Amino acid sequence: MNVDVKLNPSSAPMLVEPPVLGKIGIIGAGQMGNGIAHVCALAGLPVILLDVKPDALGKALATMARNLDRQVNRSIISSDARDEALALVSTTSDYADLGDADLVIEAATEKEEVKRLVYKALVPNLKPSCLVASNTSSISITRLGAATDRPEKFIGMHFMNPVPVMKLVEIIRGIATDEPTFQAVQALGQKLGKITAVSEDFPAFIVNRILVPMINEAVYALYEGVGSVSAIDTSMRLGANHPMGPLELADFIGLDTCLSIMQVLYDGLSDSKYRPCPLLVKYVEAGWLGRKSGRGFYDYSQSPPRPTR
Repeated sequence: MNVDVKLNPSSAPMLVEPPVLGKIGIIGAGQMGNGIAHVCALAGLPVILLDVKPDALGKALATMARNLDRQVNRSIISSDARDEALALVSTTSDYADLGDADLVIEAATEKEEVKRLVYKALVPNLKPSCLVASNTSSISITRLGAATDRPEKFIGMHFMNPVPVMKLVEIIRGIATDEPTFQAVQALGQKLGKITAVSEDFPAFIVNRILVPMINEAVYALYEGVGSVSAIDTSMRLGANHPMGPLELADFIGLDTCLSIMQVLYDGLSDSKYRPCPLLVKYVEAGWLGRKSGRGFYDYSQSPPRPTR
């Protein structure tokens, strides 16, 4: 006997098209925020860059213009492309101005309490369809998303520094992140000319799970007297063919950021191998944060920079 089985249309899975992302909001006009604004504008997307410090916005625009000029001089982009990109960027210190954004990328300080305060100020101003991404380099996307009113539209989008140069973007789904949000952000990464790598939502994701413990181990080698700053960096540059020694790289990243990531790994995985080196803690306590403060494992008040130990 032949039996015709008719599927109930309502029982079939609904295919939801990912949203098209037009206007991009970016919170934080620091090194990462202005770099993300740079690549979004260069891809033809209108950008509104927010920072609560108006002077930070002026510095960000100047940095963006300087970096775009550098790309023009290297024949990477045309002068017309530079001018069009700069024209697409506007700035604000008012969260209400993000009300028509399709995606807001948070690039605030790598401290969870700061990011939560940002979301508290942000979400009442967003339209219901707006996606939110965090550029966090280590903090749980699931936990950050739960601090908003739209965990299903929340995702991790971790750009590498410097953003205009580095090709990789890590994409991290929280436990509540829905498929359309994931697909939309994947498509955005491609539009920006980036290569995406999908990471599970574990502490520090992929790159920093591997990279920052290596830096911490180099600080331990310095702390224990295994080698000097110069010896450690020279050894890794010439012996492992790294373009930059681990201590020089730590200064470039920011020693406070390195310490924050190690603390996230240590707290999140409860493994003693992730214990931050006491010397790293001391440098941060002293305000020796690397290039951005003028002093870290190197002293940047002179050229070439001189090792501090």
